[in-house]
Parts: sequence; structure tokens; C-alpha cells
Amino acid sequence: MGPVVGSVLPSLGRVRLADLVASEGLPPDSYKISVSTLTQSFAQYSAAIIELPPGDSALLRSGLESARLFFHQHAYPPANMVHTNETREWCKTSGYYADPQLWQETYDYRPGLTATEPHGSMEFPPAGLPDIFAVLGKAARDALDAISFSLNLRSFSFAEILDNMPLRSREISSSVLSVCCHSRPSFQGAQNHNLTAQEDGQLVMFPDHEHQVDKALITLVKSDMAGLHIKDFHGRWILVDGDLGPQDAIIYPGLALYQATAGYVSSAMLRVDMGNLQSNMYGRCSLAFKLMPRSMASLSCSEMRAAGHGVEAQFQIPIPVDDFMQRSHSTDQFAKLNYPSYAFQPGQDDFYVASMKPHIKSKKDKTRCKPLPPSKKLRLEAQRVLKERVQDIAEKKGIKLRFCNLKECEGHMLSMDSPCGNIRMEIGWPPGVPFVHPHDLPNKAKLGFLEAYEPGWAASQQDMELSLLNLDMPDVG
Repeated sequence: MGPVVGSVLPSLGRVRLADLVASEGLPPDSYKISVSTLTQSFAQYSAAIIELPPGDSALLRSGLESARLFFHQHAYPPANMVHTNETREWCKTSGYYADPQLWQETYDYRPGLTATEPHGSMEFPPAGLPDIFAVLGKAARDALDAISFSLNLRSFSFAEILDNMPLRSREISSSVLSVCCHSRPSFQGAQNHNLTAQEDGQLVMFPDHEHQVDKALITLVKSDMAGLHIKDFHGRWILVDGDLGPQDAIIYPGLALYQATAGYVSSAMLRVDMGNLQSNMYGRCSLAFKLMPRSMASLSCSEMRAAGHGVEAQFQIPIPVDDFMQRSHSTDQFAKLNYPSYAFQPGQDDFYVASMKPHIKSKKDKTRCKPLPPSKKLRLEAQRVLKERVQDIAEKKGIKLRFCNLKECEGHMLSMDSPCGNIRMEIGWPPGVPFVHPHDLPNKAKLGFLEAYEPGWAASQQDMELSLLNLDMPDVG
């Protein structure tokens, strides 16, 4: 199969779950194509459509019917069951709670916790939740492994931050299956909250909560009617569940995956449109499985560095998951991070998993002829040469690039038997340049790195700058 290089998807990507399941040996073409479609759709639309097996879709359909009946028969919540945005208990939610401000009722199913009602009796949940949890959990893990493949990470790179499978004795699941009901018309107190606005003739919910960001690694959602909008890389709100078949669900990445991949996979920004529910007595029901990192783990980018990816300073220090979940992530901050930022990564054989780095129109476009600062230009060029030259050499020779720490490597350079000596010799690493990821090299060492793998690079840059100066000079006469 020829290389798949960054084709732009005209609409949300669609993949079959059966094609995303990894197997021993060389990956089949169906797996490569599905991984490429998934990552490309994440890059362009921050979401994808995943087609589940017929048996699984029947289970989800039954679960949604049970959810409608559960919420329809459920009494309105007392004050102590109203949800507050308390993040300290993020991994301990279980059972029924409500958020009148968002017109939303939720039943959280979390293995290892038994939900009880306020008077202490056991609460009876919607039917089939353990089976649905298992089905969607496996699908989410398969998708996470596919993303690991697309980034050229080792298999099961995220296993250390996930729950045991199955859970051990007395363990509580960090992942959760949330059964949600939005905008049940008779929901008490909803009419007292001024949280609606008119957009294009439709009633759109929560304008103050437009940039809702899921903190999960991966989320899978199946709903009984359309309404989920996700912002694409152009900044447009796209209805992602408007044309789904009975076997289809929506899958999208969350903020924990953004952190764990050093920003190479962006998190989706969401909102729910409630414009057509006035005549629906049940509201909009959905099943949302959230694959969460376990609370005692840390989000680290060590595997990204080991695979040769540049890791920005903000991702260098591991963050305990519990601290990460309790942090507030402002929508203004995240709006800058939402756009895909990772380029094409070489996979196995001649396959390239395309993760598009789009051109975003902004005020900066008006000054695009302004030259980049020298240090930033060096950094970008060093990353380009690493991907286009060095990684290709390493792959052909079967070498796994594991870069040194800058301070440690200064000592390695003086040793005859250094840990990185053989690798430097095999891939033609320039003498005198520490074996450190080019992104982290001092500027002078970056120049040596660039000249070694692209001889004449500095001269070509000077010629380019002279040409730009000539173009900018006004005509005389």
C-alpha cells in the first residue's frame, strides 16, 4: 500500500471498530487506513464516527430505552442531590444527580461503587449498564491504542495510567459511564434560569458554557437524537451526530489525552443544542463512556520524548492526575490549544499516519511575510530535519531514538564508552553536538545539527533572506 499523506477529509471520519483492533505481526491495510482516518478526523473535526458491531448497537439501543424510562419515572431531585462543580470528588461520583442550571440529569455508573439513595436504600439504575460499560470501555481502549500507533509510540504506552482490566479487589473504576438526560421539559426549576439564546432560529442551550471541555482521555457517546456540536479547527460548530446509523457512536479526545501527548492530540470543545425538544416528553438521552486516567497515576510525556517528538516546556514536568483533574482550565486558554498541532509521523513500512497541521486564519496572517525570530526558525527547522532525515535513518537501521538529557550528555561527549556513543555513530550525528532532542539544543548546536543533515542549509537561508529583501525593496525610476 502506498503512503497515505494528509488527505483532507470532506466530513467527519468514519471507522469500523473491528478495523481498529490491533493484532500480532504486521498491521493489515484495514488497520492502517482506519488509524489514518481516525487521527485525521480528530485533527480536522476533533471527533469521529465509530461503527460498532451489530450486537453492541442493540445493547446500546436497549440502554437508551431504559434510560428514558428511568429519568421519566425519577422524582425531582432534592437539594442535596443537585450537582455542584466540585472537582475533588471527580473519581467518586456514582448514582443520580442533577444540574438544574444545565437542565441536565445524570446517572453515573462506576464499577466498585454502589449507588444509594439519600435515605440509604440501594438505587436501581437503568438496565444493562455493566455490559455497556464493558463494550464501550474496550472500544475506547482500542481507539487509544490506535492513537498510540499513529504517534509511533510503543504498544500499550498508556497502560500505566489506566485502570487494571479487570479491576482488582476493592478497586474503584476511574472511568465512568454517564447516562444523561438533557432538557426534560418538566424538569423542575428549569424555567427559572435564563440560559437560552436564539441562534439562526433555533433555541441553543448554555451560551455561557459553549466551550465545555471533557477531561477524559477518550469519550464515546451514543444518544437517542441529534444535538452534539463540536468545534472544528476552523472554529466552526459542527453537528457531529446529525446523521448516525443504529450502529454508530461519536468518539472524541479529551483534555487528559492532550496533556499525555504533549499537545499533539487536541481536546474537543463541545456544546449541546436543545432546539427541538419542546415537544419531546423524555428530553434527549445519551450514554457517554469516559475513559479516565486512574487517580493515583501521573500524566507524563516520557513516551513522546522516547519516540522522538518535541515536548514543549509546559509538558515537561509530570502532573499527578488528581491535581490535573482539580485544576480549572479556562476556555480562553484552551481555545488556543484546540487546533491540531502535530505533523505527519512515519509509521511502520511505507505507511504515514497523517495528522494534519492546518493553517489557521487569524490576525497573524496579515503579517505572514514578517520573518520568524531566528531562535523560533531554528527550532522549527530542527524539528523538520529530525522528522525528514534523522528518524528515517534510524528506522532503516532499526534504531530506537532515545535522546539524552543535555547536562548528562555533556559528560557522555567526553567518554569513550558513553550510552549514546554507538547510536550517534550509526545515524551520523554531528561531532560536538550533544545527543539531545533538536528542539532542546542550544541555538549554536542546532546550527551544527542542521548543517550535518542538510549541508549548505545556512547558505540557503542567507540566499532566501536576500531574495526577500530584494522583493521588499521599492522600484526606483
